[in-house]
Amino acid sequence: MNDARPIILKLGGSAITNKAEEASPRSELINRMGEEIKRADLDNLIIVHGGGSFGHPSAAKYGIKDGYRENDLAQKFGCAETHHMMTVLNGLVMDALILHEIPAVSVAPVNCVVTDGGKIKVFDESALMAMSKLSFTPVLYGDAVMDEKLGFTILSGDQLVSYLALKYNAQKIVVGVDTDGIFESDPKVNPDAKPIKHLNLAELKALQPKLGKAEGVDVTGGMAGKIAELIPAVEAGIPVTVTGATKSLSIYRALTDQSVLGTVIEKT
Repeated sequence: MNDARPIILKLGGSAITNKAEEASPRSELINRMGEEIKRADLDNLIIVHGGGSFGHPSAAKYGIKDGYRENDLAQKFGCAETHHMMTVLNGLVMDALILHEIPAVSVAPVNCVVTDGGKIKVFDESALMAMSKLSFTPVLYGDAVMDEKLGFTILSGDQLVSYLALKYNAQKIVVGVDTDGIFESDPKVNPDAKPIKHLNLAELKALQPKLGKAEGVDVTGGMAGKIAELIPAVEAGIPVTVTGATKSLSIYRALTDQSVLGTVIEKT
């Protein structure tokens, strides 16, 4: 990337969509994210968003994450449909960014990533590097991608976030979710769940098994899956802030190093 180390922003699918209803965007929130990103005025930002109720239903219906079942034409269609639904959601995110005059450019992972057993093996960074030189804001997303062992699979936005953060030695990762950070137990199930303001690496690893599964259809493991993908970045010393994207100004404040309601994760 350019001389300024990037900041990676993940917009969780649970925040930008209503996961209880298929293909249901939270349009007002997506628009507000555009406003807050514009206000932060960063020229070294990489955005990644999740699939929520757009990508996950097709992926689950056709078993895309587990790979291609030979001669299953319906599943091949399901893979294509999953990717298409992600482009639809990406279009809505792009609408908000362009509306707020952010020089954002969509980057489809299926066109530049090949995985091997579900893990990124090939990442063609040519376009991303060219965008960086001109301070464009790349916008990637979880996607159905080709896989050397499985034929195809689901690449989660969280794996992309961690991979990009490590590859480009990111300053930090900001993750916008539908809760005010990480809690000791699932706040959607337990209203008395206590929020956690700070976690070190050891505490994060100990907490991971206790985290709840995602509501609705989610093929990437919800908060526990998110944390598993982020651990390598934390191990490398890249700080992570998990905050509630649904709360006004939370993303703006996290991007601009202000105090925010949520959880800060650091190596030590």
